[in-house]
Amino acid sequence: VPNPMPYTVTFWVTRGSIPTPGPAPARYGGNTPCVAVEGTGGQLVVLDAGTGIRALGLELEAKQNGAAKVEILLSHAHWDHIQGLPHFKPFFAPGNTVRIWGSRQGTTSLEAILRQQMDPAVFPVPLDALSAQLTVQQVDTDDFSIGEFRVQTVKLRHPGTTLGFRLTPAKARAPSIAYVTDNELGPGGLYEVSGTWRRDFLAFLKNVDLLIHDAMYTPKELEQHRGWGHSTYEEAVTLAQEAGAKKLVLFHHEPEHGDKEMDALLAAARKFAKSRRKPLEVVAAQEGMKVTL
Repeated sequence: VPNPMPYTVTFWVTRGSIPTPGPAPARYGGNTPCVAVEGTGGQLVVLDAGTGIRALGLELEAKQNGAAKVEILLSHAHWDHIQGLPHFKPFFAPGNTVRIWGSRQGTTSLEAILRQQMDPAVFPVPLDALSAQLTVQQVDTDDFSIGEFRVQTVKLRHPGTTLGFRLTPAKARAPSIAYVTDNELGPGGLYEVSGTWRRDFLAFLKNVDLLIHDAMYTPKELEQHRGWGHSTYEEAVTLAQEAGAKKLVLFHHEPEHGDKEMDALLAAARKFAKSRRKPLEVVAAQEGMKVTL
């Protein structure tokens, strides 16, 4: 059955922790996380606002077919996931509307965190000076709608309150996508999640068509980074196969991994997936990569 409503997933950025410009990560990219999901009706949902959101903003500005309506889902408020926001051009054009969805961090609201990021002490333009209409929507429920997409959320194993998202177009039989960055699958770290977290998480991801998952480390690197809130490619592959995902995109690349290291990591991930004898397509996120579902 052909998909009644194809939509496009564009990887504006793929890197974790800090931008890494230069020749070493030229193919995989050096900007921090931002993934855009575009439905047939022009509905745009942006997942995270790392430095790659700047290039997305420039493209939206160049299109200029009417005012831009942008919905941004923030997994959490760590720097690498929000640092592109002050450089997002649609913010500064009147007539545009931007809605940012995300959870509070402890007792601090998401809006307060975004204001702090644009405080005069650290950034020249305050949040109040934006020309676009901005709404910050706190996510407390685990299920809501954005236009043609149903959005489900799950709490991840990462320092602070971090959410994973599953987007399913409202149309019947349309494929779904899960965006799960900054998530520690193995033992390590003290996270406020339930005792049945792994089982619930697998149910959340069941039969997802496209799974974007944290695969920051090699198994050897993980030994020095337990409790940091990230996973290995082996853990991501195992999870994807257990959940019955069709395609896995390795994401949130370690800043020290240039193209050569990423090629080796991807080859190892594919070999590992094959050894487990469960069908799974494995790719590593590259800047500018598009996936049509």
